[in-house]
Amino acid sequence: MFTLSHVHPMLVHFPIALLAAGFLLELVYLFRKKEVCLTKAGFYLLVLGALAAMITWLSGMFFTGEMEGAAGQVRETHELFATITMSLAVIAAIIRIYLAVKKKEDNKTLKNVAFAIYAAATISVFLTGFYGGTLVYNYMMPL
Repeated sequence: MFTLSHVHPMLVHFPIALLAAGFLLELVYLFRKKEVCLTKAGFYLLVLGALAAMITWLSGMFFTGEMEGAAGQVRETHELFATITMSLAVIAAIIRIYLAVKKKEDNKTLKNVAFAIYAAATISVFLTGFYGGTLVYNYMMPL
């Protein structure tokens, strides 16, 4: 039977895939500057990944149960990295949206700041997934 506790595990894959794929495209763009479509796709995946991270974070906060002991400690670490991921992805997306709306995409400084934040969000989403996976596989607990 489907319950609200199933929502979070169903959503967790979206921010991971969107942020990782988008960052990979941005990384490839660094070496292939002629392929502007790479950075545009990376931008759209960042925005979608930030939205997915917010929705997934909310589903984890509202639709998952409490945990105690060692599992509770792992869950706290998972929540910390989830909050960091969401915050970084949203900040990077806001900077990139600002650059696009103001037609200042040639502003190297802000674009580099956004890229660095995007990189940190990508690393953070992997750490979030690691701790979420630890909860599921080591403690046999659904998120």
